[in-house]
Amino acid sequence: MVGTGSTHVRQGEVTMSRYAQVYEGWKADPEAFWAQAAQDIDWDRPWDQVVKTTEGGGAEWFVGATCNTCYNCLDRHVANGRADQAALIYDSPITGKQKTFTYAELLDKVATFAGVLRANGVGQGDRVIIYMPMVPQAAVAMLACARIGAIHSVVFGGFASNELATRIDDAKPKLIVSASCGIEPGRVIAYKALLDGAIELATHKVDHCIIFQREQERATLIPGRDLDWKEEMDKAAAAGNKPDCVSVAATDPLYVLYTSGTTGQPKGVVRDNGGHMVALKWSMKNVYGVDPGDVWWAASDVGWVVGHSYIVYGPLLHGCTTILFEGKPVGTPDAGTFWRVIAEHKVRAFFTAPTAFRAIKKEDPKATLVAQYDLSGFETLFLAGERADPDTIQWAERTLGVPVIDHWWQTETGWAIAANPVGLGTLPVKYGSPTVAMPGYDVQVVDENAQPVATGESGAVVLKLPLPPGCLPTLWENEDGFRSSYLADYPGFYKTADAGFVDEDGYIYIMSRTDDIINVAGHRLSTGGMEEVLAGHPDVAECAVMGIADKLKGQVPVGLLVLNAGVDRPTEDIQREAVKLVRDKIGPVAALKIALVVQRLPKTRSGKILRATMRKIADGEEWKMPATIDDPVILDEITGVLRDAGLVTER
Repeated sequence: MVGTGSTHVRQGEVTMSRYAQVYEGWKADPEAFWAQAAQDIDWDRPWDQVVKTTEGGGAEWFVGATCNTCYNCLDRHVANGRADQAALIYDSPITGKQKTFTYAELLDKVATFAGVLRANGVGQGDRVIIYMPMVPQAAVAMLACARIGAIHSVVFGGFASNELATRIDDAKPKLIVSASCGIEPGRVIAYKALLDGAIELATHKVDHCIIFQREQERATLIPGRDLDWKEEMDKAAAAGNKPDCVSVAATDPLYVLYTSGTTGQPKGVVRDNGGHMVALKWSMKNVYGVDPGDVWWAASDVGWVVGHSYIVYGPLLHGCTTILFEGKPVGTPDAGTFWRVIAEHKVRAFFTAPTAFRAIKKEDPKATLVAQYDLSGFETLFLAGERADPDTIQWAERTLGVPVIDHWWQTETGWAIAANPVGLGTLPVKYGSPTVAMPGYDVQVVDENAQPVATGESGAVVLKLPLPPGCLPTLWENEDGFRSSYLADYPGFYKTADAGFVDEDGYIYIMSRTDDIINVAGHRLSTGGMEEVLAGHPDVAECAVMGIADKLKGQVPVGLLVLNAGVDRPTEDIQREAVKLVRDKIGPVAALKIALVVQRLPKTRSGKILRATMRKIADGEEWKMPATIDDPVILDEITGVLRDAGLVTER
């Protein structure tokens, strides 16, 4: 397999990592390790018990302690000398607007909106759905909920009405915070119309909606139900209605974040207050290597877990300056927008999805736009969210001249399971691996009977219980669903639903979702391994491999290739070369005989390729439009390509 075992150490780099010592320290005494990490958080009352395991296999952290997440993100920094430091920089190439909020200014906005929530009947334990575009008001609303002990549930802005309605019915919010519209390159999305449709569909009825009116499209407010954001903020400010932080139990929920379930019913991942703060604060220095006062940028959306952990909470807990970016890696206005943001705001460390870099590489394969910007203060690039193929990492290394760190985690864990810990001293990079398990995680690879497999052998990747702080303790009002989804299949372990292996050095390789392991004539093969090879073709910008039904072999792999901009060779030649590449690198067992050039791949808005949906189309199975798809038209394009190639099974 390409990348496996290939070690890359930057020229002149001397690795003096404390990782092994720190990891062994955690393993020897997990409670002492996390009790020490918790010293970096301000507590209203200390804990009685560091961790308490629940009957179902979940874990509660810092039991008996009380705290407030908003206080730790804002108030304590203002009190301790960071009042005038930039806390949040809003950068919107889509609207051409930028605005910087100091810690003191952000605290004032958050306290004022907390007053708005209070004035409209929201109290401790009440749920508030936040359905917003990438604007500062989204972060303000999240922190204001945390301030008064309300539980926020951010729903990705632009989700269809029926998807929003299912979340309304599950979370049963007292109030919804939204905006008149979201803005994508070349189009305005009317959020208010989608919100009104969702409220009509939902069984649960909310008391009020607070609407932030954007100048690109103003919404009509419904009297008695809808309130104007600015008017409400002005009223609270005039009345001095700016409540102090409410002390909540460390084990109380901070938020619920819905992730799609396999049954179509979304799963509400619960995040607690205490453990969440301890894990994120620890990760900012130890995983990402940033210090208080540094400028940090996670190019994601507040609707996803990365936005929760590393646009809002993590950097503010650590006293960093965080960037909230309303734009795209390409098209706002070009493939150099990331370099512009890094240079302009003096970003030290940057986190995005590999798919963003593949999009940039496709548009600007020779990285000519980088030369326009001064990136001298930029130190580290982090990738996560979709498997980072070695070719993309190597292109980013050559382009930027900085370490490129792949790491692996999930919505459910809230922070990195495996990473190359910059703050502890980086380890040698092995392309294709997110490196090693972080303290708190005992990562193992097992077979279908939950028995360990041999080193280097593929299997199901699982985490030994209990999970560390920051991970989900349960699903929202669905303990049975939590156990059946994550704990039942491998007793004593959490099921990641990822497949991979661990090598002789303890490096972890995540090759695919377990759903993406295909069975070709009795051989279990990883689509990730084939994608790694295809991505190495010089003309290929990005690719996907899926297994489609075959009467003789059970399944056969099909590769879909998106080419770099400017490639004008015959597609037949490229397709033939791609097939040969897989045969040469993996062998005939891979059975990849079909590679097709396509214009683009269907993805979720967070950059995950929709392989399972494409497979269902090819196999003639029933499928429904994924709620998170970026552009539904792409599935029509893919269907056409598969049909022209004779690969769609008609039912």
